[in-house]
Amino acid sequence: MPRTILHLDLDAFFCAVEELRDPSLRGKAFAVGGKPDQRGVVASCSYAARQFGVRSAMPMARALKLCPELTIISHHHGNYGELSDRVMERLNNLSPLVEQISIDEAFVDISDIRDPAEVTARTIQNRIQAELGLPCSVGVASNKLVAKIATEVGKHSARGAGPPNAVTIVPAGKEAEFLAPLPVEMLWGVGPKTAASLSELGIKTIGDLAAWDEKDLVARFGEHGREMSRHAKGISVSPIIIEHEVKSISQETTFSRDVRDDKVLESTLKELSAQVGRRLRRSDLTGKTVKLKIRWPDFTTLTRQATLSSPTDQDDEIALTVITLMKGVRSPGKPVRLIGVGVSGLTTEARQLELWGMESEKKRKFQGVIDELQEKFGRKTIHKGQMKDRE
Repeated sequence: MPRTILHLDLDAFFCAVEELRDPSLRGKAFAVGGKPDQRGVVASCSYAARQFGVRSAMPMARALKLCPELTIISHHHGNYGELSDRVMERLNNLSPLVEQISIDEAFVDISDIRDPAEVTARTIQNRIQAELGLPCSVGVASNKLVAKIATEVGKHSARGAGPPNAVTIVPAGKEAEFLAPLPVEMLWGVGPKTAASLSELGIKTIGDLAAWDEKDLVARFGEHGREMSRHAKGISVSPIIIEHEVKSISQETTFSRDVRDDKVLESTLKELSAQVGRRLRRSDLTGKTVKLKIRWPDFTTLTRQATLSSPTDQDDEIALTVITLMKGVRSPGKPVRLIGVGVSGLTTEARQLELWGMESEKKRKFQGVIDELQEKFGRKTIHKGQMKDRE
């Protein structure tokens, strides 16, 4: 199955956090890092400072020569870690397949999201900006290699003294065409020494490398030559590596206006349950604990959960459970600001047929057919009949 990989990079992350702490820094030339008289280096610099040639990893003393008015800010690591965690939390709400590669950067497999890639990219970009005040750039492609380069191209193409906030999409099948004009140094694994060796052969761009005979590259560089040749063609099978076990899958929505209508709330819970169910089945997971999250207009937030007799990945079972939980904490007509559905106690072990029973097995197969039809024709094309609430 073709994949869709999103790469997200927070723009000048440390500086963006410092601007949240001290809004007067916005638009000014400043850098986060060590003191120049203590051999300090630039950890991050504002886009205004970059207009003077200041760059990350530069000695702070040199940065001050380039920009005498540069303001130097000491690190606030606790703030960086806290906001990084909040960004990653939002990415994990988007998909359970998230690979964080640094404090300000991550890959997300969004293959199971039906919205166009650009819509998904701009939605998460806008959400992080609106909710956390952090700018970010996004690249989307069929693999991690091209997605990351897409982000870099977007950032480098931006103009002005502010964050790039770039979104760059590389359609499947266009990877080699996108990479061809770029300098060969942008490929993973091509450092200064390798780039110099390639330059001696007349290989300056990724397109030059892609056109070079792979066998000759293997003869010159060993297996690294083979890898470079394939990367130059936009080919990479590097998987999303999840360093932590996925403990739960959830979906929630915040209403633009508080909702009092019981039917609207139940319909929303059914849709959220369907989204959670799809993600469970996509990941070959089942869960035994179903959780409801509900927030009142005064921002009081409640969570309630129920443990099932056996693990499930079925939309109906999840929905019926959370609707029952909602009725236990909410009186009819009470306004709701946010509502969410989650499933935890996850396992990759399929339930045995004798535990499911023949009726449950039929429902599971029927759900599989619906998944296939919705995957092919769209989610709104076919739905199950309305289910009855539990007595």
